[in-house]
Amino acid sequence: MAIALAGHLTGYDGAFAFGKPSDLYGNTSYYGMRLFCASCGTLCVPLAYLTVVELSQSTGAAFITALVMIFDTGMLTISQYILLDPVLLVTIMMSFYFMAKTRRCHEQKQYFTWKWWICLLLTGVSLGCAISVKWVGLFIVTVVGIATVLELWDLFADVNNTMSVLVRHFLARAVCLIAVPVAVYLAWFAVHFEVLHLSGNGDAFFSPAFQSTLLNNTINNCSLPPEVAFGSVITLRNGRIAGGLLHSHPHLYPEGVGARQQQITVYHHRDDNNKWIVRKAYDDGNATSKFVKHGDFIRLEHAVSRRLLHSHHHKAPLSTKHYQVTGYGYNGSGDMNDIWQVQVLPGTVLEGRESPFVELDEWKRINVLKSRIMLIHNTSHCALHSSAKQLPKWAWEQKEVSCNPKLRNDVANTWIVEGHENNNLENATLETLRPSLLLKLYESHVVMATTNSGFKPKPNEQTSRPWMWPVNYQGQIFSSGSNDTIRVYLLGNPVVWWSNSVCVVLYIAMVTVYLCVRQRGVRLSDDVSDDLRRTFNACHWFFLGWLLHYLPFCLMARVLYFHHYFPAFMFNAMLSGTVIDLLLRQQSKLLSSPASHFTPPLLYSALLCGLAAVVLASFSLFHPLSYGMTGEKSHHPDSQMHGLQWLSSWEF
Repeated sequence: MAIALAGHLTGYDGAFAFGKPSDLYGNTSYYGMRLFCASCGTLCVPLAYLTVVELSQSTGAAFITALVMIFDTGMLTISQYILLDPVLLVTIMMSFYFMAKTRRCHEQKQYFTWKWWICLLLTGVSLGCAISVKWVGLFIVTVVGIATVLELWDLFADVNNTMSVLVRHFLARAVCLIAVPVAVYLAWFAVHFEVLHLSGNGDAFFSPAFQSTLLNNTINNCSLPPEVAFGSVITLRNGRIAGGLLHSHPHLYPEGVGARQQQITVYHHRDDNNKWIVRKAYDDGNATSKFVKHGDFIRLEHAVSRRLLHSHHHKAPLSTKHYQVTGYGYNGSGDMNDIWQVQVLPGTVLEGRESPFVELDEWKRINVLKSRIMLIHNTSHCALHSSAKQLPKWAWEQKEVSCNPKLRNDVANTWIVEGHENNNLENATLETLRPSLLLKLYESHVVMATTNSGFKPKPNEQTSRPWMWPVNYQGQIFSSGSNDTIRVYLLGNPVVWWSNSVCVVLYIAMVTVYLCVRQRGVRLSDDVSDDLRRTFNACHWFFLGWLLHYLPFCLMARVLYFHHYFPAFMFNAMLSGTVIDLLLRQQSKLLSSPASHFTPPLLYSALLCGLAAVVLASFSLFHPLSYGMTGEKSHHPDSQMHGLQWLSSWEF
């Protein structure tokens, strides 16, 4: 939303769809959006500098941190595009910076001062913004939560604090670090729902009630026959949140997957393959039974292929305790396994989702968009079911449909009539059930979570695994093409990233040695002891931030990309700056001599200049990756990147 606001203020009219990275902008006014994202990425550097100063009390460590972040080709690349990542990075850094300021107030016992309140409040606002950008923001929420618990534990250990003081501290943090982030998060979504009120190509992921709030959607103030009749053409949506539309297409189940009959799936986009014709199961000669009622037996004929919705005792493809559902027969002719009984459930689509099944009046009709129904197979006595499991590529990775022998009132067993066509019935403007803000928020989050967990790599798309990220093993192509086009490759500055990985190992080793030394009772000088304590106190938080922003990705099954590591990279950079600063200070003391002019500060400055020279030299070599490579590829002698493909996994 912030990026869209920046675009709106600088002339972007929304016409450019940002469909593919290779699409040309043409006359699109995109400068405001790029400037906003670049500014967010740039602000990460001073925020990291100030954070390191707050926690380590060392300007040298802060300088090294800023140095490795400024001259990192990866941070440069990811900050110059219109992406969510720069906004996420700056909100994470803001949260961590204000947390560090709050901890400094805690250490100085400046409680309930204006400075303390402002830092605490801004921490909460920043956390709300971070989780509003991406759910990766929950990782920084965890970091701040751990810091808050430790502060409260320290306060509790102080016997001078009365219970009323402890309650005040707890309530202050509960308001600023829980209520405020939640309020900010809800406010962003309220603006989101208010501004993005038009229909789009993702509508079919949402329930009819949610779609009814979108202008130009077919359900918004729709005029349809209100009750389903025999001969009607309908579309059926599964009752689960983020449930799709009952669908079929002219492809058979492959060998070894049940019967080789036509596939039945759930699909999240509208097309004619979602349409079904309601037929009588038996010709009872009753010309007056026009409307479909509770208890009626029906056949559902696929409008395009003319095959009938069918089930039998073959196992479903993925839900092996369920039965397979197929398309069978032709032009209304089939067998007894094509017959389904309609059960109309109590309540509407917004109420009674988990209410127990009760029998209704047998004359209950199916109301479009409102009634929840179950389709019970006539011979197998199972319910038409959507498991939300993704089928393989032979089913175009659509969702599985099966027949569930457990006839419970489960939302996955329920269906809603979303579309309805019948030329023999009069249309009426339907009063759709408009959900509240909280219901819309809940549904949108379920849809986001379902969509996010189901991300799969596109054909020939470049993905990576978390183990590759800290060692800069593989980058990410941002733009590619022929020798005449500008090519950009997301890859970290090798010197910076490999040093970061080494510093993580060094930090763990130093802490281990320090603990062993203390356990053995070895006494260190006061200067060394204070230096190590101050350094490690800061490094603990940097290491925790890195760990919490990196390890969760190792547990994720979804498709992952190199850019997911950059929040963790910032914490790694702060850790590296602090560790290197400690090593340079200790080394300068060892190398100095009272008889020479090489004092520790002078040696420290010299070592720091040498470090900066190495980082700058590496940046000078690899900066075309960020600013754009032209001409021959790296294997050609005339290429500007010739000889720099130090790892075969780098694809520039």
